[in-house]
Amino acid sequence: MLTFSTDGLRPQDRFEHWCDVRGKSLFGVTIELERDKRPDFRGHFSATPVGGAVLAEMSASSYRVSRTSTDIARVPSNSLQLAWQVRGPGHLNIGRDRVHFVHNGDLVFGHSNLPYFSTPERTDGFHFFSLKIPVSEELVLGARVEDAPPVALARDASLTRLVGAMFRAMTRDPARTGQFADEVTHMVRLALLARGRLRPRQDEIRAALHAGYLHAAREILLRDLHRASLTPAAVATELGISLRQLHALFEPTGLSLARTLTAARLQEARRLLYVMQERGIDEIAFACGFDSIATFYRTFRATYGMTPGDARRAPPPDRDDVSSNRHPALAL
Repeated sequence: MLTFSTDGLRPQDRFEHWCDVRGKSLFGVTIELERDKRPDFRGHFSATPVGGAVLAEMSASSYRVSRTSTDIARVPSNSLQLAWQVRGPGHLNIGRDRVHFVHNGDLVFGHSNLPYFSTPERTDGFHFFSLKIPVSEELVLGARVEDAPPVALARDASLTRLVGAMFRAMTRDPARTGQFADEVTHMVRLALLARGRLRPRQDEIRAALHAGYLHAAREILLRDLHRASLTPAAVATELGISLRQLHALFEPTGLSLARTLTAARLQEARRLLYVMQERGIDEIAFACGFDSIATFYRTFRATYGMTPGDARRAPPPDRDDVSSNRHPALAL
């Protein structure tokens, strides 16, 4: 993993160094900021390979960024870029008076070799993830992508939700990022489908949809595992698929939906038992979605070979789980 931060630099050097490392060298973009704001600039950057793609995470002070024809000629890139704007809305000008507003949470997708100009809406900084994926005929299934400008995928579209669920899962646990190479392929194909560049009736698209719905279902389980009333029917309804289709998503994983949910609840309970010593065991069980204390004790002991009280005195096997909100049962 490549990491970079301006924290160790002199204030007068931070912005220029960021422009050289983040802008010119890595992304081939032009970055602009008023001179009087440069001493207060701060930025953090990391990049890690995901198969043949590169996942980057950036958080920094607000600035304007563009990819001009000069930038493209200097650093050409036959690649697709999928970006998740976690925080920091702004205006994205893709030329010919086409200006789009990018909201917090939007996914932006397009070819890297097309010009754009981005202006932040606010001055309190930004945070986003970006996937840069080299183009190949096999990846895009022969679709034309060189003329696909970067635009936000429709916020209320089901395909956008599937792409987003895979992207968010990839960023949830940095240690597992490298295992998402297949998801990168699926995300590209679903994004191309959403942009009207691919036909839906292809085996590769069906596989991408299966992966996307699986991650979206896991995301719902992660979000609502504290609800004892959570049912497979509710998950299927939210995703707009049948109950039979929902159960079929989990069959290849070796864990049914119900067992996946129970495992995630147990993992969260074990984490909370350690980090929230002041809370009662029964309280934690209910907070993790168990509606029966007897069931909680029985399944906990069957899974971990100890009682919840014993687990409270011993940290989880992975100490990283103590301070995070990771759920291996819901991971890739």
